Amino acid sequence: MSARPIRGAIQRYAWGDRTFIPGLLGVEPDDRPWAELWLGTHPGGPARFADGQPLRDVTGELPYLLKVLAAAEPLSLQAHPDAAQARAGHAAGRYPDDQAKPELLCALTPFETFCGIRPVAATRRLLEDMELTELAAIVDGAGPAVTLARIYRGDVALDAVVDVCRRHSRPEATWVTRLAARHPGDPSVVATLLLNHVTLQPGQTMRLTPRHLHAYLGGAGIELMGASDNVVRGGLTDKPVDVDDFLRTFDPTPLDEPVMPPADEYELPGTAVRLLSIAGPATHRSAGHELAVTTAGRTTYVPAGAELDVADGETAYVASPGVVDSASV
Repeated sequence: MSARPIRGAIQRYAWGDRTFIPGLLGVEPDDRPWAELWLGTHPGGPARFADGQPLRDVTGELPYLLKVLAAAEPLSLQAHPDAAQARAGHAAGRYPDDQAKPELLCALTPFETFCGIRPVAATRRLLEDMELTELAAIVDGAGPAVTLARIYRGDVALDAVVDVCRRHSRPEATWVTRLAARHPGDPSVVATLLLNHVTLQPGQTMRLTPRHLHAYLGGAGIELMGASDNVVRGGLTDKPVDVDDFLRTFDPTPLDEPVMPPADEYELPGTAVRLLSIAGPATHRSAGHELAVTTAGRTTYVPAGAELDVADGETAYVASPGVVDSASV
């Protein structure tokens, strides 16, 4: 069987960019948000072949979901449960499925995000430089988990922290001011001060294991994740928030290096699935049920043993379940 074009599902969340994904696919924008393009078999947005046949008819249920994400506005502050939490939460009726949801994101444009707990010493220095000495003392003495619990339980004067941030120009303070205007009184606004603030440059990749806090702020990128829809939100959203579940779910372990070293292949944490970045001219031979999206807007299913040709000047992002073989033309 040879490679076949597929049609992904468009998700029109309010935070979506209105032009990036239409431009990638070579179609006219329609003045509505195009937040995500889903490639996979997830029931929330299954891909199909050109004749309308569901991809799942050929591949069965895939264990991953490949996306193009384009955010014009910030997303919620959230975490995803690990496998044990997902099984327990699904059995209790809190989560829609029993799967973990690790993620990779490779930037196509500059991509700004909060991701993972910042190391305590760096957070203390940041807060002291911004004259937030009381909050700095809590972080230094009690650690991130207790500090976040106190923020969400009302033991930190949120308005006072926001007022101080208005006097500073550091990106972390600027984001507190901007997010507070959008979500007044939301504890997650202040919680972002404990997180790494990162701007990925095009081609850079970030890895998020389950339970790491993150909030995407803006930009476009390729996402590869486990085929799960389990999201636990802490705030910065109009969607339902469960603070108790949020505080149980997140991992307070500091994330020292959110950005991964440059590579042509990245492993999705806890799985055998990989995200490949293949610059043309090249020919890639598939190792299994693979899905690909290219910077020329091609979206393709590549069965085991089939080849994907990547043109000169084009880059293909491929979700691969195993060992791969890519060679320059």
